[in-house]
Amino acid sequence: MEPRRDMTGNRRGRRSRDEILEVASHLMAERGYAATTLSELSRESGLPKSAVYHHFRSKGGLLCAVMERGAYAFFRDMARAQENPPRQGSVRERLGWYLRRTGEVFLANPDFLRLHLILVMNAEAAKDAEAAEIDRILERVRRDGRARMNRMIAESFAEYGPKVAQSVADRLDYFAIAGFDGAFVAWRADPSRSMTEAMELLTDAVAALGESIAARACP
Repeated sequence: MEPRRDMTGNRRGRRSRDEILEVASHLMAERGYAATTLSELSRESGLPKSAVYHHFRSKGGLLCAVMERGAYAFFRDMARAQENPPRQGSVRERLGWYLRRTGEVFLANPDFLRLHLILVMNAEAAKDAEAAEIDRILERVRRDGRARMNRMIAESFAEYGPKVAQSVADRLDYFAIAGFDGAFVAWRADPSRSMTEAMELLTDAVAALGESIAARACP
């Protein structure tokens, strides 16, 4: 009977940890990390502050866990959305396929992306003991995001050959990421704005710039 009680306790522990992460993700994304207090988190989750310390040791530890969880979900959803990419069609059609699906993933993970941008721009957690770990997570998210964007662009320009396609991707990956960040911020500021329309415009811009770069690179 003892193992059965342990299993029940483990399930309850996992459930309370997940509940804290869910509430913390939303509160920190809406109000910022600095403005989210453990008292408020306890009130919104219905769990005592001691549960936060039990699972995460500190507020900074909680933020690390929130970002790790959000990054895992974001890139998992991205991989699923981009399964079986098209091999036929024009550069713009292939690129548009990638960017539309990436935009859908952005809309499905708003709390993580909002919090990520808040932390990148404001350095709200810079004084926490876990600041170095938080910076590491942020850097990994940006690095992984750039690598994925680079691959999407290179595959979209594959008809120009691997060397030219990679050159185009290396020139335009940061530009495309900036377009996504801007579109997401605009949508959060005014939900009536269409992410789909923004992705169409971004597709036009990246395709036109990439084809210009490719034309100059080709003999």
